[in-house]
Amino acid sequence: MTPSAYDQWLALFEASAKRDAAFTTMSGVELDPVYGPENGEFPGLFPYTRGVHPAMYRSRLWTMRQFAGFGTAEDTNQRFRYLLGQGQTGLSVAFDLPTLMGYDSDHALSEGEVGKCGVAIDSLEDMEILFSGIDLEKTTVSMTINSPASVLWAMYLVVAEKQGADWKKISGTLQNDILKEYIAQKEYIYPPAPSMRLVIDTFEFGAKFTPKFNSISISGYHIREAGSTALQELAFTIYDGVEYVEWALRRGLDVDDFGPRLSFFFNSHNDFFEEIAKFRASRKIWYRLMKDRFHAKSDRTRLMRFHTQTAGVSLTAQQPMNNIARVAIQALAAVLGGTQSLHTDSYDEALALPTEEAARIALRTQQIIAYESGVANTVDPLGGSYFVEKFTLDMEQGAFDYFDRLDAMGGMVKAIELGFPQKEIAEASYQFQRAAESKEKIVVGVNEFAVEEKAPVTLYIDESVAQRQTEKLQALRKRRDNQELARRLEALKHAAAQEPVVHSDGRISDANTMPYIIDCVRAYATVGEICQALKEVYGTYEEVSIT
Repeated sequence: MTPSAYDQWLALFEASAKRDAAFTTMSGVELDPVYGPENGEFPGLFPYTRGVHPAMYRSRLWTMRQFAGFGTAEDTNQRFRYLLGQGQTGLSVAFDLPTLMGYDSDHALSEGEVGKCGVAIDSLEDMEILFSGIDLEKTTVSMTINSPASVLWAMYLVVAEKQGADWKKISGTLQNDILKEYIAQKEYIYPPAPSMRLVIDTFEFGAKFTPKFNSISISGYHIREAGSTALQELAFTIYDGVEYVEWALRRGLDVDDFGPRLSFFFNSHNDFFEEIAKFRASRKIWYRLMKDRFHAKSDRTRLMRFHTQTAGVSLTAQQPMNNIARVAIQALAAVLGGTQSLHTDSYDEALALPTEEAARIALRTQQIIAYESGVANTVDPLGGSYFVEKFTLDMEQGAFDYFDRLDAMGGMVKAIELGFPQKEIAEASYQFQRAAESKEKIVVGVNEFAVEEKAPVTLYIDESVAQRQTEKLQALRKRRDNQELARRLEALKHAAAQEPVVHSDGRISDANTMPYIIDCVRAYATVGEICQALKEVYGTYEEVSIT
């Protein structure tokens, strides 16, 4: 007799390591690990609507991964150690704007921005300081870096190597999502085609040498922060994933070799049930795409795993303590939606970098949800809700409607060149602003319930950071072997300049740039020097006017 879906799920659940033998309510009522009909859908089984693992948080809580970075590597290392000491279970690195744009701290275009919105990282020396005293074989690390992603990842790998860590054991996530930069965040350097080549280089390199490290975090977060709707965030993000898979397949990679290391990153916004439906739909959509469109054979490839961050754009400078409530609701939606890791924003982020107190409250918000609310004691507790199930189906259908339009345009790169996702997001943002200004949509403390208030204490980064980074760079350039470095940079340019080879079966192969970038990093090349070498081959990108 064929086992029922329930029997299949139960076997998987019993094989999972459970945090406790039983979970009960405050009144002593014992909770089942999952609720639903025996012929229904179950977590850990396709199409994964109810969660990617059979036991979900009954087995292991989500990773509490607070985003942090400011000032120098020394400053941020201190904040990392503080957060880990307060119970955080993973690290997430915020880089400053010059690093994100591929400039060194002493570059003219870096003036006024060094260390302001993240940590300033110029060379391997800074990366060594950033992770001083942190065992990279035991700590998962996420890095929010995109256009220079391969450079910063190379620095991370060399630091791990110098610590004696095994590359095959280190785990974490590289954001590395250049498509969303053209769509929303605009921190690009090179044109789309060479940028995509660099991304696929990391897929290929990671599949061979870092099998536990996610080579990309396909990010809807910034699409939502730019003003998109929840549906647009869902559709554009997942279709970005489709585009990356298409390019990797053209390289000749096997989807089941790189697919298990593709991860996603979503925003959790204010509409509680819409966000939960979005998260549930995302897993079902990705499963359908990987199974039917790309014919993935591995269950690991078909799983969508994602990180969530609460909505920074929803935070208000007015009455900032209200943001604690906003963040708690958004975080709860992410947990009920089945996220694998979570960042909760600090209440003062609309004003400045988070203070230590604000960062601690943000982490405590996650811990209260995890240990006091009871929502982690059963899997997908809102599954079966008529409202949530219908909302989930609507999200799924709406996303596939967008996919049809994007397919007709020839894919996401073509759609970006046509300005399609940019126009869609701009219109959604405009409509939201109109609704807020007319009070059709209430923003508490801003367009309703406003009060007079004092400015809170904030964390301020002054220009001494830039001075310290400049002095460090000058000393580094004097003591390293600049002749050897020049040779390695030339080798990188030569590899980057090699024309792709088109094979008879349609595969396109390039010289992988990652080993050359790693060689430059080992010689203490700076972020700016490596990016400049690639600019000399690829040029830079300027967005065309979209009407």
